[in-house]
Amino acid sequence: MSTAPEPAPEQNAADVIVVGGGNAAFSAAHAAAERGRRVLLLEKAPREQFGGNSFYTAGATRIAHGGLDDLRDVIEFDERHAVTEVPAYSPQEYAADLAKVTGGRNDPALTEVLVHEAGPGVRWLNSLGLKYRLMYERQAYAREDGTFLFWGGLHVGNVGGGEGLMLDHLEIAQKLHTGVRFGQDVFALLVEDGKVRGVKVRSSDGTVQELRAESVVLGAGGFEANPQWRREHLGEGWEHAKVRGTPFNRGEMLAAALEAGAAKGGDWASCHSVQWDAFTPQNESNRELTNRLTRGGYPLGVIINSNGERFLDEGEDYRNYTYAKYGKVILQQPGSVAWQIFDAGQRPMLRAEEYDMPGVSVETAASVDDLAAKIGVDPERLAKTINEYNTSIDTAVPFDPNVKDGRRSAMVPPKSNWANPIATAPYYAFAVTCGITFTFGGLKADTHGRVLDKQGDHIEGLYVCGEMLGGLFSDNYPGGAGLAAGIVFGRRAGALA
Repeated sequence: MSTAPEPAPEQNAADVIVVGGGNAAFSAAHAAAERGRRVLLLEKAPREQFGGNSFYTAGATRIAHGGLDDLRDVIEFDERHAVTEVPAYSPQEYAADLAKVTGGRNDPALTEVLVHEAGPGVRWLNSLGLKYRLMYERQAYAREDGTFLFWGGLHVGNVGGGEGLMLDHLEIAQKLHTGVRFGQDVFALLVEDGKVRGVKVRSSDGTVQELRAESVVLGAGGFEANPQWRREHLGEGWEHAKVRGTPFNRGEMLAAALEAGAAKGGDWASCHSVQWDAFTPQNESNRELTNRLTRGGYPLGVIINSNGERFLDEGEDYRNYTYAKYGKVILQQPGSVAWQIFDAGQRPMLRAEEYDMPGVSVETAASVDDLAAKIGVDPERLAKTINEYNTSIDTAVPFDPNVKDGRRSAMVPPKSNWANPIATAPYYAFAVTCGITFTFGGLKADTHGRVLDKQGDHIEGLYVCGEMLGGLFSDNYPGGAGLAAGIVFGRRAGALA
């Protein structure tokens, strides 16, 4: 009696499937491909919108290093190097900065890995083809003698910003023969006997496939583009925040991982949010203007709300350590709008890429009273605020934007550094609102990106990296640490997957 042949086992689509299309996902894909693994990267966005949040960044990457000489092998030559001072930035300083800005809520084990492996991670990507440079226009002011001093522990960035970063990543993936598919809406994990063995994906034509692999690496971002989730987890009013980056990070893969038994990690109640152009049309997910919609010059001036009042310390610290938390404070102001105020002396120091942006939301006037009228603020209140600020400045302390100069305005709230009188016409008011970058809550994992369940055990076959990895940041973060963490933990996940 004849018997039917045994069905052939279903063939895996790849050894490793990476879900996501930003810096962390591509870093994981490169690390796996270098080991000879067959890698398939699934990006939800269509090709013309690929790159995740990484595309929208300036490319700044925070690494520990020993100063300019230690960086020469990884950064592109610039003739200004001869007159440039780049202070060394140690792993210990890096860890201290993380602890300072998060109030000590950063995971110590993840932190230890990040601060020691970010530099080697950048060198690894540079060896593959990513290009880096010193970020003069963002992290150093020219001094009177023509020299430059970098500040704030953040010195290195990608050539071409976020766009250059992601185009370089895509070129490397092609060289490593990584399969990259765009328009792939991954919506569930395939779980068998407690092990993750692939994904369910909906293609742009609506067809649904089950793609199998030995391992799945999740690098698909947080839930910042989901207004319902923002309101639920971040609080009332967050549904009105402007989405800085990709519109595709809506939390579907977080939900899929939680459904598969993953434990939550990190702070689900806070996020990275910045001061963002308030009124320019198309001020969300704008791939042409990208990071130019940020307004990071506030340490040089003052910020007032629609009542004409200051409400935060613009000079509390270097911009790198405050900008990611002040978007939240703007959101809490009347109408969720505020105004950055500068005078003629401060205006030339503002970054052209941001403050000379086409269509920038700005009002200009020859007097403070006229400026108040243009921005809809009571002139007497604004004049009182500016006068109190000006008269309480310790002008005996010299102004120096390259260091925390202690030049203070003693009004309440104080301005702790870089206080200069706003007294020379013309006056400028730039309208800002809250722009959300990414959410800090994610999945719980070990230092190799292996996702943990609620009992603390590894979920076999499942890894996480990038913004989906919870635990590093809470309430705030030091600038450039996001891309660095994407490299480090993407590389670690790809090295095991």
